[in-house]
Formats: sequence, C-alpha cells, structure tokens
Amino acid sequence: MSHPCCRRLFWFLALTFTVLLISPVCYSSPHSSRRPSRDARSRLPRPRRQLPFENQWGPWSGWSSCSHTCGGGVSVRTRVCITRNPIEGPCPGDTRHYKICNAKECDVGSVEFRELQCAAFNDRPLVAGGSYKWTTFHGGSNPCELSCLALGHNFYYNFGRVLDGTLCETEPGAVCVNGRCLKPGCDLILGSKQQDDACMVCGGQNTTCLRHHSVYQGTGQGVAGPFGYSEVAMIPAGATHIRVTDNSRNYLALQNGRSQFVINGNWRISVPGEYSVAGTKLLYRRSADTWESFEVSGPTQEDLHVMVLSTDKNPGIEYEYWLPRERYALYHGRKSPLRQPHHTGNFSPHQAPTKTTTEATTTTTTMTMSTSPPPIPTRHFWVPAGGWPALPPPQQPQPRLERDENRRNLLPQAPLAGHCRKCRRVRGRGERQKQYCQKDFVFRAKVLGKLYRGEETRYDVQIIHTYRNRFRLEHREFLWVPNVCDCPALEEGRQYVLMARRHINYEHTLNRILLEEDSYVQPYRPREDSLLRPLEQLCNNRGTRPSHQRRG
Repeated sequence: MSHPCCRRLFWFLALTFTVLLISPVCYSSPHSSRRPSRDARSRLPRPRRQLPFENQWGPWSGWSSCSHTCGGGVSVRTRVCITRNPIEGPCPGDTRHYKICNAKECDVGSVEFRELQCAAFNDRPLVAGGSYKWTTFHGGSNPCELSCLALGHNFYYNFGRVLDGTLCETEPGAVCVNGRCLKPGCDLILGSKQQDDACMVCGGQNTTCLRHHSVYQGTGQGVAGPFGYSEVAMIPAGATHIRVTDNSRNYLALQNGRSQFVINGNWRISVPGEYSVAGTKLLYRRSADTWESFEVSGPTQEDLHVMVLSTDKNPGIEYEYWLPRERYALYHGRKSPLRQPHHTGNFSPHQAPTKTTTEATTTTTTMTMSTSPPPIPTRHFWVPAGGWPALPPPQQPQPRLERDENRRNLLPQAPLAGHCRKCRRVRGRGERQKQYCQKDFVFRAKVLGKLYRGEETRYDVQIIHTYRNRFRLEHREFLWVPNVCDCPALEEGRQYVLMARRHINYEHTLNRILLEEDSYVQPYRPREDSLLRPLEQLCNNRGTRPSHQRRG
C-alpha cells in the first residue's frame, strides 16, 4: 500500500463507492417531491368528482278540472323534479300548486258544499250498525274534517277529510286542501304570499300609482247652512284604497258620479255595512260614539263625491286615495291647457287690481262662518295709457276651430269704467235646452277664486261634475268672463251649473273656457240636476236645435 500506484487505486475505489452510495438519493429526490410512489398514491384520499349537471324542475302540468262548479273550488297542477345530480338533493319548492276556481257565487237555493258531502252518507250503515240522515255539524275540532250531525239525534260523526275546495269555516277566504286551511294570494294560488299593493297590482311595489292625502276642515254651513250637505272632496275614477274618516257629530255622505246619494243621503242615516258603488265594494263603519269611516278597495269606475251632513263643528275630515301616475298628474300635477296665462296688449294699469290667491286642491281648505253679509268685491278697471288703441286692420279668414258664427270668434269689448249696465238673467226651460245642446261645456263647478285681469274677469273653479263636454276638462280650470261687471254674478264658495263655450282666437294663442253674459248660469240645486239629465238624449235625437224652434 505504500506504493504510490496502490494508494491512487485505493482512493479511486473509495471515491467510486462513495458516489454509488450517494447517487440514488440525489437522483430520486427530485422525482419524489413531484410524484409520490404507487404505494403513497394509494394511501392519499381521492377528491370527489363534481357532476356538471344540476337538478331542475320539469314544466308544470295543466290545471286540473275544478273541484266544484260554483262557490269557490280548487284546481291543482303538478311538476316533477328531474334528478341529474343525486348528491345535490331534491329541487327546492313545491311539487303541487292549488288555486281558486269557479269563485262566482252559487245560485240562490243551491245546497252548500259541506251539506252535499254529508248527504252522500245518508242511509249508509256505520261500522256500529244503523243508518241515519246527515247534515253539517259546525262544532267539529278540525275545520277540514267532515263532521256531520245525525238528524233527530244528539251525536255527530267524523267521516274524515272534506273534499279539496271546501270552505274553511275558521278563516274567512281560506279553503281546505289536503286537510289544511290555506288562504289564496292575489294570484289565486293557495298558500301564496303575493298581495295586491296600493295600486291593485299583484306583487307590486306601489310604483305605478301615487298617494293623495288631505284634511277638510271647513264647516260648510256658510253655503249649505246647518243640517245641510257640503262637499268634502271629489275622488276621481280609477282611485284605489280610498279611506275617509271623521270623528265628530257630523255624518259622512257619499254621492256617485251621477250625483245620487249612496250613503246617508236625503237626511236619512244608513246602516253600517257593505255597499256596492262605482263597480266596487264600499265598507261603511260607524261606532257607537262619533267615529265613522268609508273604505273602498277600488278601482272605482266613476267619480265619487264625499259629502258631510253638518250638525256640529268639524274638527277635520281626513281622506286619502291612490291614483295611477298618469291620472294623478291629470288631477294634481299638470296644468290644464285651458288654464293658460292671460295674453293682453301692453296696458299700464290705472289702479292695481287686488290679487286673490287660492290654495291647491291638495291643501286644506278652511271655511269660517260669518253672520255679517258677504263683502262686496272691489272692482278695478284697466285704462290703456294714452287712450284706447285703434282696432287692428282686418285679417284674412283662417280655418275656424269653432262652429259658431264669425263674431263669436272674437272676445266682445268690455264696457268702459263706470258704464256697467244691469246684468241680464238667463233662465227658463227653453234657454236651458237651447244652450245645453249648443254649448261646448255643461258642468257643475265650485268657484274657488276671482281675479280681475284687464277688461276681463277670471274665475278659478273646481269641476265637480260634467254633463256634456266636447273637449276634455281637468279637475281645476280657469273660467273667463269678458267684462268686469260681475255679469253673470258668481260668488266664491258656491256651486253653479254653467254652460260655456271654448274660445280660440285667430292667432291660436288663446285656448280657454269663455262664459258670456248671456250664458246659462244657475246655482246648483238637486232640482236643476234632475232637469238637465233628460236633455242629453233630446240633443242626440233632435240635433242642436231646440224642439220649440223646429218646424213641422
């Protein structure tokens, strides 16, 4: 070993042996970190395989036939859960839906559904022996079980569940299905939670209508007197969820769109209960003391007029209702095209007129009693600076929007200051009939305010009822009179029957309701209303010429 060659060989062999010992670990370690051995892989937990499908409901079947023909039966539809992934579990929801059908009331004298089910067991022997005649027993422990009383005996028998669609006696509006009392939602599905919103939209969010709320605080005795009727509000057609409440010694009253009393009319107090009005149901409530209310679900098919029969001071009558957005804008939002601003020449006023302000319809109107006579309105006359201007040169005729003669297409000249003559009173059967057929507007209105504008008078009126109109009217309108002499005389706060025409000038800058001195104007009375109603058929049958002017 001392020889140098022997020592080299020894170290070579030692080095080779050492490399051979180390090399398996060095070469296998990288692979072992990325890929475990077969035995190691067999011991690792296998991940759960995810299926690419979900369980889904199949389509609904058609509705079955109704359980009975009237009085509110039950129809059913079914669906099947298509299982594509057994790990996921069953489909969420119900496999059956039940809905109300044939809800119309049965004819008078028809046998009640429970009674028919009990009668089906007549003369059938029971397990204990004996046969009996059966009738409905209403004192059973379960309202969805068929409990029948033996006629002529003091015992009843339970024949099991009632048929689906039988009324559940313990809950109004509910029916029995599979032995359970279920109430329908607005979609008529039994057990559904869907409800009508204030706009009468099933499952809605009150987004298609707007709420109107106000308080009437006037006594009305200045117009109607004690023990007289005064109008509280006009509720337009299409309103829903109407509620009117009063807590006083007065009595609420209600008129339909034809000015006919429905509740508490003609000084007769109605019995609280349910009434039919405007195509819907009205619930009238009155307590033993002073509280009373009207509740109407709606939607109404005609205007309703809330009245009050005054017997005492009025602390406030609260009322509210909901209207579709377009109708709300019509009555409480947009301005009528007939309420346009006044167009005049450049006149400088000799004396500034007194402005009269009227509140909007949504605010509270306060009326006070007074024993003193009403004040005489101050008249203001406008005089142009430098005298009256000369009339403009005649213009070429343009297409007319009116059927009257040419002179009626221009406003008549107002009398000069200090030259008011005695007003002409237009009345009588012939004039009523003639103007009813000829005028553009025939309506009943309440005067809310008066304002002198130049040589004209402008009245702010609330339209209460329309009889004959060739053009659309809004809830509030301006009424123009071509003089400042109070002809015809209209008092603020009073109601009148008015016959007027539509006025549009040559330039089409004016579009308004014109009440002339010879227009038919009468204070509103029930008799006046009864005289006007037959005239509509007369005008349609005979044209616009009155009967006394027709030649044989």
